[in-house]
Amino acid sequence: MKILRNSIALLGFASLCVAQEPATNQQPLKSRSTLVMVPVFISSGHGQVIFGLRAEDFLLTDNGEPQHLKLEEDTDSQPLALAVVVETGGAGARHLEHYRELDAILDAIIGNVEHRIAVITFDASPHLTLGFTPNTEDASHTLATISAGDQGAAILDAVAFAVAKLRQQPTPYRRAILLFSETIDQGSKTTLNDALRLVSDTNTAIYTFAFSSTRSAVSHEASKITSTEPGPAHGCFSREGADPEYEGNYSKQVLDCISQLAPPLRLATMSFLAARNGLRTNTAESLAQLTGGRFSRFHDVKDLKAGLIVLSNDIPNYYVLSFTPSNPTPGLHALNLTVKHHQHAFAKSRHEYWIDERGH
Repeated sequence: MKILRNSIALLGFASLCVAQEPATNQQPLKSRSTLVMVPVFISSGHGQVIFGLRAEDFLLTDNGEPQHLKLEEDTDSQPLALAVVVETGGAGARHLEHYRELDAILDAIIGNVEHRIAVITFDASPHLTLGFTPNTEDASHTLATISAGDQGAAILDAVAFAVAKLRQQPTPYRRAILLFSETIDQGSKTTLNDALRLVSDTNTAIYTFAFSSTRSAVSHEASKITSTEPGPAHGCFSREGADPEYEGNYSKQVLDCISQLAPPLRLATMSFLAARNGLRTNTAESLAQLTGGRFSRFHDVKDLKAGLIVLSNDIPNYYVLSFTPSNPTPGLHALNLTVKHHQHAFAKSRHEYWIDERGH
């Protein structure tokens, strides 16, 4: 058995690529080995953590196909790069006072590991307010003194910015984002498709603490739900040249197209559409779900601190499973995990991951 201890850094997944150097005047020969790591939190129907499970106690399918699993050992000593991402624009300005005096809680979340922490603020655009530093006190001071921004709330742009900064950190470091924002993105230039690929093919776990978006923002995003992005031109999912029976009912066309796919592709497509729609209708929660992180709502500083303490207490009780996909096709893969011999066990884990066409 391996239960993880004292580090948010352990809750993520990695997609690894190995390229063989070509001989002179020869075409590159590349071999890809994709290792997917799935953090899992297991509890009973009464909320009690279930300990002592082994890899063979889990059944995980990738696009419907069972995978050979390994339970990761000795990962609790790996260093951590943590980006704290804070909304200062829009409704976020009213919550800035809630981020004061978080130093002790940040220390508890990070644990006793080598680490680097940065603070990124955002309104209509992201800003690196504090570059990566091993000094948690500097991060706490920055959080206590940030100023209100404009009326923007570009959550997806901020997360994309944070992921890019995290990728610049040393390779051995695990990566995590602690996001304080409203629930719904407003004004990001990052597309839903790009955001989905970005958060699903990185080893960055995202933990979100969200306050409610304004009523006008919710109404605005709800009005766009029926505006589904079409697929490739002249394909089954394309609006162009669609059968007349689908006129004005693109959602039915999408469902009919999905029904024609082979089972693995059907699972992946349904997962893709659900995840993309989730990023639109509840951005903060979907970011956490897609990366195997945790989502919490808060209204005031009491709620926020309570949620952060729960997060720090839950971290030691995560398992991390890993597998090499038996069918590493590019695109989004749908995961489904169950626990054998524990009929009423509740398993919290990521439901998707992405394999890039370039192999990384």
